Amino acid sequence: MSSPDHTLTALFGSRSVPLGTHSHPCNYLPGLTATDEAWLSAGLNPAAYHELMNRGFRRSGHILYRPQCEACHKCIPIRVPVAQFVASKSQRRVLQRNVDVVLSAASPRLTAEKHEAYQRYLAAQHQQSPQSSDAESLREFLYSSCVSTIEFEYRDSRGMLLGVSIGDTSKHSLSSVYHYFDPLHERRSIGVLSVLREIEWARNQNIPHYYLGYWIQGCTTMDYKAKYRPHELLVQGQWVRGASHE
Repeated sequence: MSSPDHTLTALFGSRSVPLGTHSHPCNYLPGLTATDEAWLSAGLNPAAYHELMNRGFRRSGHILYRPQCEACHKCIPIRVPVAQFVASKSQRRVLQRNVDVVLSAASPRLTAEKHEAYQRYLAAQHQQSPQSSDAESLREFLYSSCVSTIEFEYRDSRGMLLGVSIGDTSKHSLSSVYHYFDPLHERRSIGVLSVLREIEWARNQNIPHYYLGYWIQGCTTMDYKAKYRPHELLVQGQWVRGASHE
């Protein structure tokens, strides 16, 4: 195992340890092998995590990772400058269709109601996923964090839970970690609504960028992220404006 560079070691700090690299079948592009660099962290300050995202890292539980694939470089970090964002016609229709939806933001809290919605979501949207749907796995995956994390709840006017988003926050960024919704309300397009409302929330909090994770051209489950415009892509360590044809 090669030793990590000193800059990364300083950013991760004394409460994090490198896990090296791990290769596995790619979850997004069939037939390819993916390689990830990973770190295990017990705690990171928001500024350090923001800088790590600007180096391509994402978070899952207490694991931070970034692609290090030799033959493929299609996992490209993408973010939206919230002050410049303009919703498209189809995105505005989603907003109009959900004028009754109430958004609340608070510290993440796993409940039986959310767990049941998450189970229905996995069964409907990710039938082939190896991801476990039991409560403890969900807690480790989304409700255990080493950074400053927030939970967004989406409910209708009767209080019915429609969807949930988990995001990481700093002065300079709101990072979307994961979103799940109750498939009983699929026609509402709560996933699209969540991005639009969270961009608005970031703008109201004077947070300049909304991070969407990795954009992967040609992957239907990740390609949609380029529909939020304008957006920026992390290319060779620099954020550049995304092309309009993406």
